[in-house]
Amino acid sequence: MSENPHLSKDELKRYARHISLPSFGIEGQNKLRKSSVLCIGAGGLGSPCTMYLAAAGIGKLGIIDMDVVDESNIQRQILHGSNDIGVKKIDSAKDTLQEINPYVNLELYDKAFDENNAEVIAKNYDIIIDGTDNFPSRYLVNDTSVLLGIPYVYGSIFRFEGQVTVFSPSDGGPCYHCLFPDPPAKGAVPDWMEGGVLGVLPGIIGTLQATEA
Repeated sequence: MSENPHLSKDELKRYARHISLPSFGIEGQNKLRKSSVLCIGAGGLGSPCTMYLAAAGIGKLGIIDMDVVDESNIQRQILHGSNDIGVKKIDSAKDTLQEINPYVNLELYDKAFDENNAEVIAKNYDIIIDGTDNFPSRYLVNDTSVLLGIPYVYGSIFRFEGQVTVFSPSDGGPCYHCLFPDPPAKGAVPDWMEGGVLGVLPGIIGTLQATEA
């Protein structure tokens, strides 16, 4: 294998199984290295998604979350461990992801994703991962995607089942708002605290989101 101007020798070793894939190779790995992904949330969906994206060699990985790790999170949010209880999720995420892949540039946002910062933050990324757990945030992710022309990977979990899809309105496809013009009435859908969730489920759905990204 000849020397590559973009990937170091250590990176060539790290991503050897990617590089050996037919139709992927060094070109595909360099595309990952030049790409950027913003994940909204470092919880159940964000945990496996960011871990696999980091391991894959995404060049820039942004994570936005303002919560702290709670003991009830550990059952499914594998970015965090027992020693992280009470720690900011983005700080715990940073420690885990840097251990997985020190070559990834992490951009961490200790704040809520809201109308005041959504466009400013998201415009610096190629794709958005929706790891949110409430309807206002989902509609905001959708509106930001439509406004900026950035595709996003939607994921949702409830009890024993989940959904994944890619919305890319800029490519002529529908958006989340197209499918669900109005959010459900308050109280019509139990939240994750009331409804519960099987611990492994967000791992499956979040991994599928990483695959789509």
